Amino acid sequence: MSAPLPPESSIGYLVNHLARLLAQALRERIEPHGVVPGQFAQLLALYQADGLTQAELCARVQVEQPTMANTLARMERDGLITRTPDPADQRRALVRLTERARRLEPDLVAAARTVNTLATHGLTDDQITTFHTALHAAIANLEAARGRRDQPPRTMETAR
Repeated sequence: MSAPLPPESSIGYLVNHLARLLAQALRERIEPHGVVPGQFAQLLALYQADGLTQAELCARVQVEQPTMANTLARMERDGLITRTPDPADQRRALVRLTERARRLEPDLVAAARTVNTLATHGLTDDQITTFHTALHAAIANLEAARGRRDQPPRTMETAR
């Protein structure tokens, strides 16, 4: 039988806790603009490249098609996006930002920056860089292992 995993030593627990706190802090700042955290990643992707298909948005935001369909329906209802037929393939729609969403971009980006600043308060630039590097590496590791059930490489901690 393996030893229990205390939450304070679990990367998954800590990252999940951090994600919930970040979402809550972001929600407080963007809800007054009629946007919720579940729409935020889609807006950021569209701010970078307006006119993506639903499938392209799913790939960029790492969300399943049914979830994306529901989110886009709400965003359309809320006046944040429109969907227009793709001239290259009439079976697909291009998701485009509305003028309202474009006007919100500075406020939404400022809200995200504020939350990031709050989350990293008291950390040095080197600590923030190291944190980003570690997060990117963990994401890459899990993306590479997606769908595999093999054992992770042994480390000093797992060898104990």
